[in-house]
Amino acid sequence: MGTLDGQIALVTGSSRGIGAGIAAELARQGAAVAVHGRDAAAVADVVARLRDAGGSALGVTGDVTRLDDIEAIRARLEAELGPVRILVANAGGSPTPPAVLEDISEQDWRAGVDTNLLATFLTLKCFLPGMKQRRAGSIVTISSAAGRRAHPRSPMAYAAAKAGIDLLTQQVAAQAGPYGIRANCVAPETIMTERNARMIPAGQQETLTEMHPLRRLGTPDDVARAVAFLVADGADWITGTVLDVAGGAVMV
Repeated sequence: MGTLDGQIALVTGSSRGIGAGIAAELARQGAAVAVHGRDAAAVADVVARLRDAGGSALGVTGDVTRLDDIEAIRARLEAELGPVRILVANAGGSPTPPAVLEDISEQDWRAGVDTNLLATFLTLKCFLPGMKQRRAGSIVTISSAAGRRAHPRSPMAYAAAKAGIDLLTQQVAAQAGPYGIRANCVAPETIMTERNARMIPAGQQETLTEMHPLRRLGTPDDVARAVAFLVADGADWITGTVLDVAGGAVMV
């Protein structure tokens, strides 16, 4: 993997979980990383950890389902760090539990789509024009195994939004490639974040482990290393791909 020294990176939704792992890996490889979230205290905690480890980090807050908030983040980063060269659109999540289609309210559907697909779209919309103007940039979006194959226990709006992120990323790769910009997507399966470790009972963790040919569940570091590979110079002939970080549970 090529070094990321001197590059400016933004990782949305990086105040915890997978996003925090990605931010730490990019900082370890030399990037100046903007850590983003809605919880200022959680953002500050991640920034402190990255700096304590010798990395360069800045904390930003805002709602990535609102274009005004994202534009304010971009303006601050350009003023304090410089133009973003590495953009990781990680913010998302499942705001509602699984349900059959007829029981999903319009409000819950919009929440699932907005939290994931709209947030990714607006983030790319805000940062892509500057990347095109500079004719440089690497984008990684974060999808999910839920968007790669149907499962009755997957929240439907979340899964549909994540599948939309896959194709949105490929559309961006096709349109932005002539400007020297690469766009790829990482689709994790079950990742044992601190939250999942608390929420998933031990017996269910064992069952999930058996569903993965590699016989273990993923970690934030697994996702972070995949993202770091895709944004580095060593991957400069890779664009428009969806990389399943799934321990073999998804094979397409």
